[in-house]
Amino acid sequence: MNSLGINKTKKETKIVVAMSGGVDSSVVAAMMKEEGYDVTGITLKLYDDAKQSKEGRQCCAGQDIMDAKRVSEKININHEILYYQKKFKSEVIDSFIDSYVAGETPIPCVQCNQTVKFRDLFKYAKDLKADALITGHYVSRVQKNGHGNMYRAKDHKRDQSYFLFSTTQAQLDYLRFPLGNIEKDETRSIAKKLNLNVADKPDSQDICFVPNGDYSSVIKKFKPESFKKGKIIDLSGNQIGEHNGIINYTIGQRKGIKISSSKPLYVININADENTVIVGQKENLEIKKINLRNLNILASRKEFEKNIYIKVRSTGKLLNSRVTFKNNHAEVEILDKETGISPGQACVFYSTDEVGDKVLGGGWIDKTFNNNLST
Repeated sequence: MNSLGINKTKKETKIVVAMSGGVDSSVVAAMMKEEGYDVTGITLKLYDDAKQSKEGRQCCAGQDIMDAKRVSEKININHEILYYQKKFKSEVIDSFIDSYVAGETPIPCVQCNQTVKFRDLFKYAKDLKADALITGHYVSRVQKNGHGNMYRAKDHKRDQSYFLFSTTQAQLDYLRFPLGNIEKDETRSIAKKLNLNVADKPDSQDICFVPNGDYSSVIKKFKPESFKKGKIIDLSGNQIGEHNGIINYTIGQRKGIKISSSKPLYVININADENTVIVGQKENLEIKKINLRNLNILASRKEFEKNIYIKVRSTGKLLNSRVTFKNNHAEVEILDKETGISPGQACVFYSTDEVGDKVLGGGWIDKTFNNNLST
């Protein structure tokens, strides 16, 4: 049994490394090569180079492809480029736009992992007869009872398990995450020791197809008719202002409301059907219950009888909760205080055992409930 848990010698073990052109995936490819595995690096081209930000760095564009190719040449591995622009546009960008227009707050990074990365790249790696698909995500994988189990990374500040909740069991059995037990500083240190050209490259910023974090500019380009003026109302239904399009607002937003008030106003809800933005005070943002759709469960229902924790944002803390299942939906009662949860976001389930914080799966937030209204 080799270091990847595969019953072959390292030399006989063929692996595919998803190389984004960043330091994490480059280090993973170099580590695997140094260990003696048969490595092929694959980089996905997901969108046109013209969409890159001049101020921040995004992944899967022209410069990143060149960086991945240089690393591959440096460590002497095969490198391929897969052109997935059409798939990415239809399954990630279009879905992102539709979700925003519906008044939700989407997370395209999860959808990207769910579709072009872990579905299409997974299939391609299988077609190459590879024994494993390896990525530079900061998440831990533990083999138990013949199956892969996902845990939060050692470096909680870098942990990416929230973005991988939709990974299927078959994919998890095939995937490996070598950086799960490594701190980010150690990753950069390895890159410098190996003299990789990306050792000091900044991490990706924002969403890859959203220049400078300007969501509305993307929607304006693809769906300009979405910018319709409408009412800004208070919790009693009284109009207190006017907006220039609900896509300019997200739940929990404070800046940009442009309405004078004795106390700060926050976006409490967005009603796409009525094209209204509902505002209130900070205490009105607290959410006690959420409904989820499109679940992906990686554990038995029995495991949900123990203490369950949830995450409702990638940088958020683990929250105590109770979960009730209804077909492919779930109702989650939040036992800790949390504010600003929005439909369209992901809710990820965790439990704690002797290994760490185990990912039990998750779902997409369909509705949220507080003492004022449901969204």
